[in-house]
Amino acid sequence: MATLDEVARTVLRERYLRQDEAGTVIETPDELFRRVADAVAAAEDDDVEGTADRFYDALSALEFLPNSPTLMNAGTDLHQLAACFVLPIEDSLVSIFETLKRTALIHQSGGGTGFSFSKIRPVGDVVAKTGGVASGPVSFMRIFDVATEQIKQGGRRRGANMGVLDASHPDVRAFVTAKHEADAFRNFNLSVATDAAFWDAVESGEPYDLVNPRTGETVDRVDADAILDLIAELAWATGDPGLLFLDEINTHNPTPALGRIEATNPCGEVPLLPYEACILGSVNLGEMTDGDKIDREKLARTVRLGVRFLDDALDVSTFPVADIERAVSRTRKVGVGVMGFHDMLVDIGVAYDSDEAVAVADEVMQLVSETAWETSRRLAEERGPFPVWSESVFDDPVRNATTTTIAPTGTISMIAGATAGIEPIYNVVYEKQVLGGLEMVNDRFVEIAKARGFYDEDLLTDLKDRTSIQDVDAIPADVKRLFQTAHDVPPERHVAVQAAFQHHVDNAVSKTVNLPSDASVDDVRTVFLAARDQGLKGITVFRSGARPEQVLGDDPLKEECVGECEYAGRE
Repeated sequence: MATLDEVARTVLRERYLRQDEAGTVIETPDELFRRVADAVAAAEDDDVEGTADRFYDALSALEFLPNSPTLMNAGTDLHQLAACFVLPIEDSLVSIFETLKRTALIHQSGGGTGFSFSKIRPVGDVVAKTGGVASGPVSFMRIFDVATEQIKQGGRRRGANMGVLDASHPDVRAFVTAKHEADAFRNFNLSVATDAAFWDAVESGEPYDLVNPRTGETVDRVDADAILDLIAELAWATGDPGLLFLDEINTHNPTPALGRIEATNPCGEVPLLPYEACILGSVNLGEMTDGDKIDREKLARTVRLGVRFLDDALDVSTFPVADIERAVSRTRKVGVGVMGFHDMLVDIGVAYDSDEAVAVADEVMQLVSETAWETSRRLAEERGPFPVWSESVFDDPVRNATTTTIAPTGTISMIAGATAGIEPIYNVVYEKQVLGGLEMVNDRFVEIAKARGFYDEDLLTDLKDRTSIQDVDAIPADVKRLFQTAHDVPPERHVAVQAAFQHHVDNAVSKTVNLPSDASVDDVRTVFLAARDQGLKGITVFRSGARPEQVLGDDPLKEECVGECEYAGRE
């Protein structure tokens, strides 16, 4: 088993290791990895023990880790292994409160939920049964927010939601500004769903229709450019809302015959149809290098194992709602992604903000995607394709409707000692405000500093909670280049890296475009336009200092996160 640092041991002890009724930890990290490997391999028809050993080897070496509910629940009485869910909300009290109940069950089991509130009639609309007037989607979002606050995921994490509203909804302005008040919607990320009609109106200056979803009638015609400005202004101020590009999402919908995708999971990396769920896992790219080269063979081998692991996990998982189990069984969506991208760049001597880094992102994710689909085809030959394959976009049988996703990997990257997802580092030394505060030190920086002879304890103290090391004279220039932080990387390079990964990802990419505190609203708008131009499925920005409660240091980037990270803001 790989050596776990103090941060990893703390995270495992506080969040993942099994406890008895008195709250005493009764499991070691090694026993956790064995528990998960054995439980998931039970889905195998042949060589169960051999497959379990291979799963265990990858997990314990920190080369591949599944999403948090799998680590928490596999081999336990709960055994709900998915992190990502989308539930439908129709325009009725029965539907709204039935979904609220199902949301509670999902959060209790460790999952996060996404919803489109776009079908709910706007504020002031008629309610025929009572003769009253409607309170609108934002009012019902508050009910979900309050309920989520009372439920800790699996007893260990706060719940997390994604709220989506179509840009054409009459209440779009109220939705965009919903998180402007302090502490409002603490358990929600918000995204405005946009389509070609919206962007055409932005570009042409023609009026944009706001449509009552109950009647289908246009109730107002507005300046779409002004709506985009408002979204940018609130994203600048609070980090929310982000944008979803629904046309791009549905262009790549593998099962369009089953319906149009309208919502994502809490961190935006998995667009799903109603009742669908997805089990995710991430390959640790920091363990996929050989000297200063990418170990392509090891990467492909780990991806093959990861796809098989997640496909097995679908079969052994239980789900809290029968409709979810049916939807999951129908499409068998999984998502293999990556973490430790910046670690890999350091190992091969590439700066994050360089053209070469974008090329590495493209090369790595192309290999991951091709290997994942090759594995899914082989699994289809072995086990049969997903049940609605004949209604899908695929010509050849495949086992899974999706195979790849880039998740934020908040706590699992801390277990692995890896940089989160495809993000650049926050800093080389900082305090992360989770679990009472964790001292985070970049091991690669320390190793290089010692090897190059500029390591000093006082230097680490001086670097703590900085958002950049570029002005520190004691650090050589070539080392500074390798350890660019999220604030050193220009916004357009954040977008370029995300786009390079997205081009080879079936689902979507969770990534934050971090902006310095002096960034302007127009800078945010520019990022939004670049994201659309480069074919992203969604985009999130975060300006330093935009929220009073954030997870990283004194001048941090992100709030505590849930879902795949532990989150109430953006990651």
